[in-house]
Amino acid sequence: MQDFLNYLRYELYRSDHTVEAYRRDITQFMAHFTSGHPEAFDPAAVETRHIRRWLADLADAGDRPASLRRKTQSLRAYYKFRLRRGLQSDSPAEDIILAKLPKPLPDFVKTSDMERLLPDLAPDAGIIERRDHLILHILYATGLRRSELLSLTDAHVSLTAGQIRVLGKGRKERIVPIAKQLADEIAAWQTARDAEFPDLPAPRPIIATGFGAMSATNLEVTIKRLLKNENAGRRSPHTLRHTFATSMLNGGADLNVVQSILGHSSLSTTQIYTHLQTSDIRRTYSSAHPRGKKK
Repeated sequence: MQDFLNYLRYELYRSDHTVEAYRRDITQFMAHFTSGHPEAFDPAAVETRHIRRWLADLADAGDRPASLRRKTQSLRAYYKFRLRRGLQSDSPAEDIILAKLPKPLPDFVKTSDMERLLPDLAPDAGIIERRDHLILHILYATGLRRSELLSLTDAHVSLTAGQIRVLGKGRKERIVPIAKQLADEIAAWQTARDAEFPDLPAPRPIIATGFGAMSATNLEVTIKRLLKNENAGRRSPHTLRHTFATSMLNGGADLNVVQSILGHSSLSTTQIYTHLQTSDIRRTYSSAHPRGKKK
C-alpha cells in the first residue's frame, strides 16, 4: 500500500491529511478482511461481496453515510491505482454503490419572525428603507429566486391584475400572484423610485439603484443585514424562498400550487418542504409529550 500512498502524495499532490485518511480507511478494511492480520492482506483476493459486507458491518456499528462514502472512495482509488499499474485486471470496488447522503433541510425564517420584520412602513420612510422593505416583502410573498427578483421590471408587473410575470430557469415564464398589500407597496415604491432616480431608462427595474438594477452582491449583503438577528442558518435570498414555501404549505396550500409558483420542474424538489413540516412536528412532539421526551 505504501506505493499507493506515495502516488497520492508525490504524483497527485494530495495533502498529508488526505493521504492519512486514505491510509486509515484502507488499513481498516485490510484488518477486517484478514480478521485482524493486515500484514497477511492480499488485495487480489478481495471480491465485491467482501467490501459490501464490511460496509454493512460499519453501517450496523453506526458509521454515518458520509463516512461510508469516503471509505468506499478510498478503496476505489486504491484499486484504480492497482489497475493502472497492471497489478490486477479488475476492481472489486467499482460496482459498490456509494451511500446516499441525507439532504440537508433548507434554512427558513419562522412566519412570526417574518411578520415582525415587515411592519407597516412609516409615511416618511427613506428610499433605502422602502427598498429594503420591498425586497423582503417580495421574496417572502412570492418565493422568487435572486436572479428573478433582480431582473424584474415595471413591464413584468400588473398591479391591476395582481400578478407578476417571471422569467425563471431555462427562460421558462410563469405567472406569480401578488396580494393587494404587496401591489400597493410596489405602486408606492415606483413613485418614490422615480422621484429619487428620474434618469433610470425604461423598462425600469423594480429593485433599483441610481445606476440601474441592484447587483446580486448588493442584494446578498442587504439580505444578510436584514436577517442578521434571525436564527435562520444561512441568510440569503434563497432563505426567503424556502420561507415562502414553508409558510404556504404550513398554511394548507396544495403542493402542486406551490410547485407552480416556485417554478420547480419536478414535484420532488418541492416535496423537501413537506419534510420540513414533518421535522417540525417531530421536534414539537419530542419536547411536549411525556413519552416523546423518553430516550
